[in-house]
Amino acid sequence: MGKTCKPVIAVHGGAGTWAPEHSQPALNSVKTAAQTGFEVLRAGGTAVDAVVEAVASMEDSGNFNAGAGSNLNIEKRVEMEASVMDGSTLRAGATALLTDIRNPVRLARVVMDKTDHILVVGRGAEQLARAFNLERRSVADSVRFKRYEAQLNALLQGKSELPKLAEMVKAHPDVFHLETVGAVAVDSDSNVAAATSTGGFPLKLAGRIGDSPLIGCGAYADNRSGACSATGVGEVAIRLVVAKAVCDRIADGHAPQEAAEDVITLVKQRVSGVYNDMGFIALDARGRIGAAHSSPNLCWAFMSEEHQAPVASLNAKFLK
Repeated sequence: MGKTCKPVIAVHGGAGTWAPEHSQPALNSVKTAAQTGFEVLRAGGTAVDAVVEAVASMEDSGNFNAGAGSNLNIEKRVEMEASVMDGSTLRAGATALLTDIRNPVRLARVVMDKTDHILVVGRGAEQLARAFNLERRSVADSVRFKRYEAQLNALLQGKSELPKLAEMVKAHPDVFHLETVGAVAVDSDSNVAAATSTGGFPLKLAGRIGDSPLIGCGAYADNRSGACSATGVGEVAIRLVVAKAVCDRIADGHAPQEAAEDVITLVKQRVSGVYNDMGFIALDARGRIGAAHSSPNLCWAFMSEEHQAPVASLNAKFLK
């Protein structure tokens, strides 16, 4: 097949409220991730290669709730999750309940490329990581424990049970970090891909799995439509299968920007009266991009051949 498309990549570091002291390091990290992924595309790599490398970069940065920056659950343990999907074949891989894997997104790719399965979690996932010699890293360091204590104190001061945790997030945005990371890309063969990774909701119940490793919820890719990575409240994303919903609208003829905005509206209509902040990045096989969010901010960046450097922002409004 001849080269038919100009490569494009978009990445996000999560929807939420980005305080000034955290926003610049985060913007620098999404720029680095976009640059990393685009260099893969420029060198002839696939869209899958690009999104995995971009997400791994953000997992390593420590500036997001993924990989090195993952939150601790209510039992003071890390439980990470990730997914990746290849739009040219509809193959996908995902993993969850990881405690010490350096790059969960790389394990998700192992699941996709080396097994007959899509989702492998917990002990089985850890065994698979050992079999393929994936790097390990202890995430639960002093920084994470300090954040845990601040989160727990905010929860206790509010005299709130876990189901009310979202109210604590609103009241203490500087303490609660919800920043899932993700990437979408199209390569020079017009193949699309998506990947998403997270450390999970802070102080979540042990064993809780969110949308990030669920295909169609946290990530989806199909050459006949496009690719989408989601960030926000996992339970909301799961109820509406939001990443697939965005791609379905692209398949129906909507531009990625319109599709992303339409599903944000859908979230507000169908899951109202609860904490429902969401954000999406999306693109289609023509390389058109879209981004939308209901949260105050979305930390994201994109890059194409038309840009000498990644373009980054804390919102999607400048696309209009």
